[in-house]
Amino acid sequence: MEFNRQNAELALKEASKSNPGAWTDHSRYVAEACKHIALHCGHLSANQAYLYGLLHDIGRYAGVTSERHLIDGYRFCMERGWEKAAQICISHAFMIQDMNTSIGEFDVSEPDYLFIKEFVANAVYDDYDRLVQLCDSLAMPTGFCLLEKRFVDVTIRYGVHPATIGRWKKILEIKAMFEKKMGYSVYSLLPGIVENSFR
Repeated sequence: MEFNRQNAELALKEASKSNPGAWTDHSRYVAEACKHIALHCGHLSANQAYLYGLLHDIGRYAGVTSERHLIDGYRFCMERGWEKAAQICISHAFMIQDMNTSIGEFDVSEPDYLFIKEFVANAVYDDYDRLVQLCDSLAMPTGFCLLEKRFVDVTIRYGVHPATIGRWKKILEIKAMFEKKMGYSVYSLLPGIVENSFR
């Protein structure tokens, strides 16, 4: 199946019917954030970035799950021939490439657990993986937000884990990387955000 906006939008629409919830609005804002940032990075396609952001949580179509949505999303995309989108369905949750940094519950079979573990350890990340990881933390279901707001939102829902601070630091590093490439703050590209100022 061709990887294009029409098919990706249809996939999300159908997935939202299977499992209605705020995750679909979150996915749309992640997609928009990816597009806005990619537009200002000459080496990235804004269209591709949008599609990867839109589908990063597509595994939630299967119901209310924790880390199972990663493998469900991977399989959903692979069945359609969307290999990079499939990778991002898993990689978006592992900004640190270590299975032990997961903050969710591995509600999967042992073979699926071992598959995800090996996949995470051996995946080669590029700036699309990193962009979705960043934008996943820039988007609430209600709109764009400061990273810190999203950090608190996720921590309230998932609790504090040994890797929590390390994950935050990695996202901040990714933010700084994109800002260095662009020459200005990612927040300046996202409507509705008032950036903290310490001047």
